[in-house]
Amino acid sequence: MHREHTKIVKIGDKVIGGGNPVLIQSMTNTPTEDVAATVAQIKRLEEAGCEIIRCTVPTMEAALALKEIKKQIMIPVVADIHFDYKMAIAAMENGADKIRINPGNIGSRDKVLAVVEAAKERNIPIRVGVNSGSLEKNLIEKYGGVTAEGIVESALDKVHLIEDMGYDNLVVSIKSSDVMMCIKAHEVLAQQTNYPLHVGITESGTVWSGNIKSGMGLGIILYQGIGDTIRVSLSGDPVEEIKSAKLILRTLGLRKGGIEVVSCPTCGRTKIDLIGLANQVETMASAYPLNIKVAVMGCVVNGPGEAKEADLGIAGGIGEGLLIKKGEIVRKVPESELLAALKNELDNWSE
Repeated sequence: MHREHTKIVKIGDKVIGGGNPVLIQSMTNTPTEDVAATVAQIKRLEEAGCEIIRCTVPTMEAALALKEIKKQIMIPVVADIHFDYKMAIAAMENGADKIRINPGNIGSRDKVLAVVEAAKERNIPIRVGVNSGSLEKNLIEKYGGVTAEGIVESALDKVHLIEDMGYDNLVVSIKSSDVMMCIKAHEVLAQQTNYPLHVGITESGTVWSGNIKSGMGLGIILYQGIGDTIRVSLSGDPVEEIKSAKLILRTLGLRKGGIEVVSCPTCGRTKIDLIGLANQVETMASAYPLNIKVAVMGCVVNGPGEAKEADLGIAGGIGEGLLIKKGEIVRKVPESELLAALKNELDNWSE
């Protein structure tokens, strides 16, 4: 089902589904029991643009820590639960805004029911999460291996289990590290449910390889109108996940705001440290809440023309460069002052 028509689910003070903006999530990698470290990381993620945060809850100490963590942060917390249903209940008792479970590894039906009843009492949404790596043996045998259809059937079986217990405040998540399988699974699932979908490519890899896989997978899925909240899973600083997610959404036209930096790939005409300059501009631009495009070009031959579609731009030459605004050359600037000149324009733009 297209995201415009999925069920609306409230997570703390945020909402997903029903055509609401696609929200960005990440997950802490600190021990949840370490409140100070976890809060510090969440605050960094908040500043980067994270809108929902997930914390693992493997112990009762971690569940109890959620209460103090919640007091010090601004965004909703999802408790990530594996195996022990008591952790899910404790997490909800201590302020979790949502829980993530795989009913298949929680245990007996009675244990799943206990979790559902606790969620129902507080109207806390449950994210039903299934990964390709946890696919049941009977479904592997049925489909002749791990397949998109098997992942979807596994997820819907668990959804129906919870529905049969009288609860439908649900979000569904199906993930695979196989990009094409993940895409197909989401296409199949979207035709069979109206629950909002949490989308991501799991175990995608390092910041470099993971960004490429996530960009491809999430881009194709989101472009089809599928997906209500996303996480870019990277082996690295979680802040990188937020930066990547924001760029994916902006590129697809699903998110406004934030400066888009474009830069040329360099060539033999480049006479400045364009790579270093482009990185400096990107870092500097991230501090401005402006919905504009900034171009960083490597030469004064094609630079002005290539920067025509940008709101602001700089083009480097031998010892000097050009400051460009709305496709027009504003003035020549010494090479050493290009970054400062651009910053001055951004400062004035934001006033």
